[in-house]
Amino acid sequence: MLEEQTMEKAATVLQPTPDNTVTLKHPGRVVVGILCVLALVGFAVTLATNPHISWPDVAAYLVFPKILEGVLVTLELSVISTVVGLSIGVILAIMKLSSNPLAQMLSNLYIWFFRGTPVLVQLIFWFNLAFLFPTLTLAIPFTSIGYQWDMNTLMTGFNAAMLGLALNLGAYAAETVRAGIQAVDVGQSEAASSIGMTPAQRMRIVVLPQAGRIILPPIGNEFISMLKTTSLVYVVAGNDLMTNASQIYKQNSKIMELLIVVSIWYMILTAIATYFQNKLEKKFGTANLPPSPRASWGRSLLINAQAKRKLAIPTTNASGGSL
Repeated sequence: MLEEQTMEKAATVLQPTPDNTVTLKHPGRVVVGILCVLALVGFAVTLATNPHISWPDVAAYLVFPKILEGVLVTLELSVISTVVGLSIGVILAIMKLSSNPLAQMLSNLYIWFFRGTPVLVQLIFWFNLAFLFPTLTLAIPFTSIGYQWDMNTLMTGFNAAMLGLALNLGAYAAETVRAGIQAVDVGQSEAASSIGMTPAQRMRIVVLPQAGRIILPPIGNEFISMLKTTSLVYVVAGNDLMTNASQIYKQNSKIMELLIVVSIWYMILTAIATYFQNKLEKKFGTANLPPSPRASWGRSLLINAQAKRKLAIPTTNASGGSL
């Protein structure tokens, strides 16, 4: 009783009172904030009143049909390249984590090559692939049965852009997926092995569903980055937003107006992608992710296997006999 009273008194003494609260003042933060606001307002006023920028033209080109077509192509390129690149990344990550030294070597070589060369160089290389291979032939070996395509016709600006962006993203996604797979508790794979799952089943049913929530934020960032990386496609005339805008300002010399239009559209697309990324992270985050059917089945198998293993271990009492 005496100890409880002593602890209550000590807790009462340690509790802070509102009168003793001291609010620290940071005048430096206020000064820096005011200077930043003034600089931003000054830049906006200077830009808005600049006589060399025609803002009515900016407003008109925001909804210009060719600009809108470029926006759709940019979205299409970003989605397809991200999906294909992520698929390549998953395969490369599994190869890198495998026990096969040849698979590890090929995965490391791919990642090293595509991370070591600039995206711009890759896009130009794929667009001019016809200099190396004028035709693409798929045929049964030692026969004339097959198909043949003209590489100049096949490797259009869009196809070259999609191929280059997807292959480049695959190298970066491989490291992201690998880190996500390694973050999954190794006990999950060991328990799956104990119930007779093959390595492919363990990866598909147990590991990848759990690694997916870990790699979701960085993959979302890769997609947002991909939206802006598509601006490099103008070098291969991929009919994206930047390509169409450059074609317009080469005709009317309204360079700044078209660049402002392009910047506004990229900011809009980035804001929308960021919004949906935050929604996905909140819904499928580590704490709030509802188990998928395949993952739930895998977890139930693991729980049943662990329960069977516990039942199989005999329990002894203090006298040494089994209970």
